[in-house]
Amino acid sequence: MNFCDLLSHHARRAPERPIAVFEERSVSYREMEGWSARVAAGFAARGVGRGDVVALLSFNSIEFLVTIFAVNRLGAVAMPINWRLATPEVQYLLEHSGAKLLVTDRDTPELAIDTIRDTELAALDGPPVDPADTAADDLHRLMYTSGTTGRPKGVMITHANLAWKNLAHIVEFGFTSADVGLACGPLYHVGALDLVTTSMIAVGAPTIIHRTFDAAQVVDEIERSRVTLVWMAPAMMRAVLDEPGVAERDLSSVRVIIAGGEKLPIPYIERLQRTFPGAWLADAYGLTETVSGDTFLDPASTITKLGSCGRACLHLDLAIWDEAGRPLPAGEPGEVVLRGPKVFAGYWRDEAATAKAFAGGWFHTGDVGVLDADGYLYIVDRLKDMILSGGENIAGSEVERVLYEHPAVSECAVVGRPDAKWGEVPIAFVVLRPGADASADALIEHCRGQLAKFKVPREVTFLDALPRNPSGKILKRELRPS
Repeated sequence: MNFCDLLSHHARRAPERPIAVFEERSVSYREMEGWSARVAAGFAARGVGRGDVVALLSFNSIEFLVTIFAVNRLGAVAMPINWRLATPEVQYLLEHSGAKLLVTDRDTPELAIDTIRDTELAALDGPPVDPADTAADDLHRLMYTSGTTGRPKGVMITHANLAWKNLAHIVEFGFTSADVGLACGPLYHVGALDLVTTSMIAVGAPTIIHRTFDAAQVVDEIERSRVTLVWMAPAMMRAVLDEPGVAERDLSSVRVIIAGGEKLPIPYIERLQRTFPGAWLADAYGLTETVSGDTFLDPASTITKLGSCGRACLHLDLAIWDEAGRPLPAGEPGEVVLRGPKVFAGYWRDEAATAKAFAGGWFHTGDVGVLDADGYLYIVDRLKDMILSGGENIAGSEVERVLYEHPAVSECAVVGRPDAKWGEVPIAFVVLRPGADASADALIEHCRGQLAKFKVPREVTFLDALPRNPSGKILKRELRPS
């Protein structure tokens, strides 16, 4: 089993059908197969082989997909990197993953990376190579995600994980080759890559790729190209709905909008339904560790199950457990745990984190949820120090680690503050060392040098002490704004 099998399958049966459209370029399934086979030869000439990790730092493009196919063709592992990360963050991912090669987009921001070879995709070519024989449990992709520790963890996604995800979503939404996807979010994220693009590839449909998100371009594209499927984070949806004149545009072709990340009020839902009259607004719950899209809210329940993210997709078991690992009945909140073939293989080079995540044989999401009597999931709270900002996960502990590196900081805690545009933004509470002096601006500037812009605290509040419970644990709920 290999992700490349899909490419070969559709290249034989519908060779001229587009797999991807980017700006003025359209690439067919046949052309993609030949192109990726030649690029695979270029990778092989540079020493890439089975099981090697190839990092990819790029804005959205057709070459992004070419790279993933070429890497998988060799039996190697693709590792997309968030181009919004700061240099030290990218450096950590490259070192921790042991990446053999870094493929870069010539237009991505310069990063001071000296410890690894890098190459632009345009420089890669060679005689086509045959696909490697890979097992279902071999790694297709490595994706780093913010977690509960101070460093991101590498999520190991197998070829089987991706195949089972595709099957579940095809069944859920009835995708066919007649659909047209729009990847307007970043392809380094499971939202645009897996809730849209790999699903479209699975059924032999085209995906229109936008380099970066632009609300006006999204509206134009949907109307012009009769897009049927799109994923948008809440901040992206708000931007589209706020686009001048959007109510007068013909967006009736959209039949599925996959969303998620925050509870939508009824007036907002009604506005979405007016703007996209033919769309199923599929509020969803999912994680990088499950290739995303674990639950979806059906159209009939949009209002009657307001606030729910729906029921589990095909071949995925979902339960609510208490702290002792016991299943809880309907109506009782507890940790959301998952089990099924789309759930990842574990964390890269982190046996302890993997064992903890799969305690009891199920994947522990760290999210608190409740199931109603009909099996609909409601997320009560996210992992306490996880902040969701514009569709990006920010671990509070990751920001705290950087703050602790400042010599004036004795203690700190980072939480999310509600934000009209981004959903949440990080803010910091800091206790200074005795006799030390540092301004809020100085600490924010310190973070800017180490973190991606979206992770930098928007404000810093100084306290004499952080609130703690009797066992000494910081009570972030007392710091988190309502």
